[in-house]
Amino acid sequence: MQFILETTDPQSQARAGKLITDHGTIQTPIFMPVGTAATVKGVHQKELREVVNPDIILGNTYHLYLRPGTSILEQAGGLHKFMNWDRPILTDSGGYQVYSLSANRKIKEEGVKFKSHIDGSYHVFTPENAISIQRKIGADIIMAFDECTPYPCDYDYAKTSMHRTHRWLKRCIEQDQKEAPLYGYEQTLFPIVQGSVYKDLREQSAQFIAEQNAPANAIGGLSVGEPAAEMYGMTEVVCNVLPKDKPRYLMGVGTPINLLENIALGVDMFDCVLPTRNARNGMLFTAEGIINIKNKKWENDFSPIDPADYCFADTDYSKAYVRHLFTVNEMLGKQICTLHNLSFYLWLVREARKHILAGDFTTWKNKMVHQLNTRL
Repeated sequence: MQFILETTDPQSQARAGKLITDHGTIQTPIFMPVGTAATVKGVHQKELREVVNPDIILGNTYHLYLRPGTSILEQAGGLHKFMNWDRPILTDSGGYQVYSLSANRKIKEEGVKFKSHIDGSYHVFTPENAISIQRKIGADIIMAFDECTPYPCDYDYAKTSMHRTHRWLKRCIEQDQKEAPLYGYEQTLFPIVQGSVYKDLREQSAQFIAEQNAPANAIGGLSVGEPAAEMYGMTEVVCNVLPKDKPRYLMGVGTPINLLENIALGVDMFDCVLPTRNARNGMLFTAEGIINIKNKKWENDFSPIDPADYCFADTDYSKAYVRHLFTVNEMLGKQICTLHNLSFYLWLVREARKHILAGDFTTWKNKMVHQLNTRL
């Protein structure tokens, strides 16, 4: 994998670059739609390619490990072939899902024992098998196994957890070096910075991660309930330590405003379920603000759901029609909104890239943040 840093905004730390993988080039900053179980929920791959047009999507190790299982994925020739997707894929390590199963898991030095949310069966994730599972899934980018601490989190626990994550990273790196990719293309391991919302821990973790000299680095343990100001503060601390010539991935973030503010701090890659999950509940993100399409005010509004050209649905369907689809619980309403939100997110990061390259990102970002905060 190769990263080319093209330029940095003169008034912020925002960067434009290119991440080159065996399945294609990723222009940064980039948002990765979440394809949890080998699909971006509610979106056909043809529409994903032609309408949303993302450079990369994300798969979920925990869910793919449970269903369909690594044996099926190996027989298929890897996740790309299984789901008919020919562009880059990133898989998380399962650490976040294990964190979210706090009532059904036990964390030890060896790894994490957890109970499946599907059938109650017990499983163990270790740094070693998290790498092996991701090798079999076959993503272009694979993540180190870590512990995502909750918010709020006691300082002593955050410190203990951070050091355990560092020890686990060493084991991930050793396992990664032992195992060759299975499907004839490169897989790149990203380590993850932890440390909760404590500046000294974040600095210490970022320094440790930087010393591993990986091709890229990730920031985890944010967007777990902390105030946005805490997220931005920790992101800034970490980006000041991580090497500037390598891409930075902020995991699980976030709202359109979160994306822009973190781009300004030097983040290159994002993922979040927010655009798809909120779409299925009738929330649309637009450049003018947020629409709840289920509100009665749209009942006889026959204007397009968004006059801007984010995706085909914006001009093909009216607000009144999409609201009607939600009222009668037709799945098409959720599909239209999902396509819209994903298209908007990709438009947003690509516009950010254009303005970084043009040198006026900060002025544009400040204007956009004001608009994006409006409820329509």
